This record gives sequence, structure tokens and C-alpha cells, in this order.
Amino acid sequence: MGIQKRLVGSYFVVICLTVLILEIILNVSVRYYYFHNIEETLMNQAELSASFFQQYFGDQDLEEQSDRLLKGFASHSDAQVQIINVEGRLLQDSNGLQGDLIMTEYIDVQAAIKGQPGSWKGADPNTEEAIYAVSYPLQANGNIVGGVRFITSLTETIHTVKQITVLLIGVGIIVIGIVTLLGLLLSWTITRSIKDLKQAADQMTEGDFSIRVHKRYQDELGSLADTLNMMASRISKSEQLKNDFIASVSHELRTPLTSIKGWAITLKASEVSNQPLFYDGLDIIESESDRLTHMVDELLDFSKLDNGRIAVHFTSVDLTELLQHIGRQLTPRATRQGISLDVKIEEHLPVIQADENRVKQVMINLIDNSLKFTGSSGRIFITAHTVPGKVVISVEDTGSGIAETDLENVRQKFYKGDQQASGSGLGLSISEQIIKLHHGELRISSTLGKGTIVQFDLPIE
Repeated sequence: MGIQKRLVGSYFVVICLTVLILEIILNVSVRYYYFHNIEETLMNQAELSASFFQQYFGDQDLEEQSDRLLKGFASHSDAQVQIINVEGRLLQDSNGLQGDLIMTEYIDVQAAIKGQPGSWKGADPNTEEAIYAVSYPLQANGNIVGGVRFITSLTETIHTVKQITVLLIGVGIIVIGIVTLLGLLLSWTITRSIKDLKQAADQMTEGDFSIRVHKRYQDELGSLADTLNMMASRISKSEQLKNDFIASVSHELRTPLTSIKGWAITLKASEVSNQPLFYDGLDIIESESDRLTHMVDELLDFSKLDNGRIAVHFTSVDLTELLQHIGRQLTPRATRQGISLDVKIEEHLPVIQADENRVKQVMINLIDNSLKFTGSSGRIFITAHTVPGKVVISVEDTGSGIAETDLENVRQKFYKGDQQASGSGLGLSISEQIIKLHHGELRISSTLGKGTIVQFDLPIE
């Protein structure tokens, strides 16, 4: 069963139960109201009549005065009035019913001749009409001498109650119809958005990430549509970055391989006596092999990070010695490029717990990026200082900088702001993951044409 059917079915069941309960309550209340009012009215008239008898006819014979009493009682009421003696025999009836009838079969009469007011609802024995009767005892000198009985027809009341019941049922049916229509409309608005999401998801499973979900409403499904669209956009971007990465890596691998192969052929064809050429070739082959090794290492690191299989081995690391060593290691390359590499470290840096090789890898990646994008006569600064609880290390250069549109993307996998630049586009992504494994944070700020600052934190404990 679909969502729409379940929603409409749920609404229908709930509203039917609600309307049914309300119908029962209202119908019971209406019936009680009308019948209780009739009982109260008749009981008040009977009580007033009994009080009148006790006050003005208490010392006279009931049977002798029954005719006068009947006229007096009937003149103030539209109901049928009966005078009954203490034995339950009918003395007078305002409708002309013959006397000498024994009325003790009625429970209200039985109550009255026993000294208690009583009521009875039933059918008239002659006309089968629904009637309501109230009897009240007549007292004289503290003794029960008979009773007065008021009887009224319930035909009009029952008809009125039925009309109200039909009206309430009609209103209930209309309410059920309206709520059902609203339920259909509401469920349609929900299922329409869900169908849009499902269709988009189906197309995405087929590899089409260009599809976008139309956001119909500002609700949870609208938020889900935004999320799905954002996910599709990011996957499309990742796919593009992956394709660019494959093209870039293919180019990066082809260049050193071509160089190695070319020099191998050259050395093979040249005379052994040509020592300068021989050693130049070996130097280039060694350099290009190192370049290939570095690229393969980056790819392996990326694979391990992506699968959560990379591990860091914490040992005691002297940051002062490590940073100075890295500075000495990369200074010759910077000098060849005409770049000044300065190491400015705060005195007495603490010994921290870290993976020395991984920290060294991060530093080399950051400095390598600075060397790639800093021109001749540029400067690179390596600094380190402590703040409460951590050491802040930064690599600052006076290079070309990073455009604001690229700044938020440079840490993504495979991303390269300049597709012509060498490298795999994985260095910053790997570096950030390594810093996270050390419970630190990597930050990048840059101004186009002025330079870039990359900082990361390492906890002291």
C-alpha cells in the first residue's frame, strides 16, 4: 500500500471515529435535554398542584372536590391531568377518560400513593402514542389521600429529536467528506514531492548526476530535495575532479617515464667514455624516479586514508630539530629557484607526541606547494610558536596566492586550481587528514597575487 493510501486511510479512520464519538455524545445530550426539560416542567406543575391542594383543600374530601381540583389544575397546563385516590383509582381525567380505572399498574402512580413523586415513559394504551407521565402525592393533615398525574405526548419531542439527529448525522458526513478531500490533497502534496525525489534518485543510480529535484515546498521534503541536489552537485564535481585527476596523473606519469626512457636510450647509444653525459643522464633518471615514487606514495596514502586504513604511530618528537632539518633539506631546492627559505622557530618548543614521519610529510607537502607557486626572488617563512595546549606551525609564502573561488576547494581530493601545474592534487587533502589524525586543525588563508599562509595545530598533550 502506497504512502498516499495509508495517509488518506489513516485520516479517514481517525475522522470517522471522532465524528462517531461526537455524534453519540451530541445525540445523547439532545435527548437528555429535551426529555429532562419535559420531566422538570411536569414535575414542577405537579408539585405546585399538590401544594395548592394541601393549602386550600386539605380539610376537604378528595373525591368530592376532584372535579373542582381538575378544573383548577388543567387550566394552568396543556398536559393531560388526572386525579387519583389513595387506592390508585382514577377519579377525574381532563381528557374525559372514564373514572373507576385502577392506575396502580403505572410505576409513577405507585410511587405517588406511597408518598413519593414518580415518573413514567411509555405508550398510551388506547392510541399507542408515546407519552410521559409524572405523579405527585396529595397530602391532607400529614396523610396521603391520593395523587395528581400530569401526562404529555412525546410525539413532537421525538420528531424534533429525530430531526436534530438527522441534521447532526448530515453534518458529520459533510465533515468526513471535507476531511477526506483535504487528506487527499495533503497526501498528494507529500507524495508528489516523494515521487520527484524517487525519480531523481533512480536517475542518479543510473549515473546521471545532472538531474536536479524541483523544490516544491519549504518543509522537510524541501530540505531533503536541497540535500539531494547538493549531493548530486558534489558528486558531479567529484566526478569531474576524478576525470581531471586521471588526465593529470596520466600526464604526470608519462613525462618522467618519457624522460627516463629517453635517457636510457641515449646512454645506451652513447660511448661509455662520455662521462659527463653519462652522469647527467643518471641524475635525471634518479630525479624522475624519485618524482614517480613520490606520486605513487601520495596515491597509496590517499587510498589508505580513503579506506580508513592509515595509522599514525605516536612517539616523542622534538619539533625544533624536525623543522630545522626540513629547512636544511629543502633550502638547496629553494636556492636553485632563487627563493629565500627562512625558518623562525620560538625558543624552547615543547617535545610533543606525534608521528614524526607524517608530520614531516605534511611540512614537505606544504613547502613543496609554496615552492611551486612562488616565483624567483620570493620568500617562504616556516614559523612555530606555542599557545595554550598546542603548537601552531605555519608555512607562509609570497607567491601567486589562491583565488577566493578556489580557496574553499583546494583541500578537496584531486582538486588543482591550475590544471597545468604538476602534482596529483592530493597533497593538501592528505595533509589535512594527517593533522586530523593528530587531533589538530589545518587552516588556509590567501590573497591573490600576495601569497598564502597555511597553519596547522598539534596538541602538546
